Amino acid sequence: MAKKREQRRKPSLRYRFVKALIRFFYPRTRCVGTENIPEEPVVFVGNHCRAHGPIVCELYMPRERYTWCRGEVMDRKTAPGYMYEDFWPNKRKGTRWLLHLLSYLLTPLAVLVFNNADTVPVYRDARLLDTLRRTVDLLEAGKSIVIFPERDGENNGVVNEFLDGFADVAQFYRKRTGKDVCFVPTYLAPKLRLICFGEPLRSDPDASMRAERARVSAAMSERITALARALPPHEVVTYRKPPRKQRVMDR
Repeated sequence: MAKKREQRRKPSLRYRFVKALIRFFYPRTRCVGTENIPEEPVVFVGNHCRAHGPIVCELYMPRERYTWCRGEVMDRKTAPGYMYEDFWPNKRKGTRWLLHLLSYLLTPLAVLVFNNADTVPVYRDARLLDTLRRTVDLLEAGKSIVIFPERDGENNGVVNEFLDGFADVAQFYRKRTGKDVCFVPTYLAPKLRLICFGEPLRSDPDASMRAERARVSAAMSERITALARALPPHEVVTYRKPPRKQRVMDR
């Protein structure tokens, strides 16, 4: 069965200008461990690293890929409220008005960037089925997927706990193609200017959806953490800014 051809839209001139500007100022990032990436399309699972994850993904990932992106930030109506709640979770009373204003000022840029970059909108309601179907379409077309599944919650010093629903991609992909998906752990270390790829994990065709969610999520968290701890001592850029710098020691 021939692969579906994915029609890639041409980004707007304004987006290309913004991307070129970011590329000029953002430090060049090197990829290590690319030998761990199978030739087939894969699902990269990485640490969000605040704004660094999406930026580095768009500029320096080693192959053609599409990134899961919250759908709310792609819509002018919902972007201000989403950014206000998500970007600044610990708002001081005296700064709330300013952050509300900033959310509205940033909305045109956010909508421009996330609708022109190679993204897949993600929602936490019934529309998640559309996300999964779109993801499978892209995998069938030979494109890889990047997912940053961290959420607010427990942190092990490297990553927060994961929203584990991303693992359902494997069930949807297998149902359509009869094939299993490879999840590739990906650790971004901005201070070292590195993207590190670890040993992939192939989905289990015999596991239930619930069991697979737990298995894949735990394995990706453990392998991303191991990638971080294998590097020289460096400052970890966590999902949320911690009260003090955290360092991963080479052990």
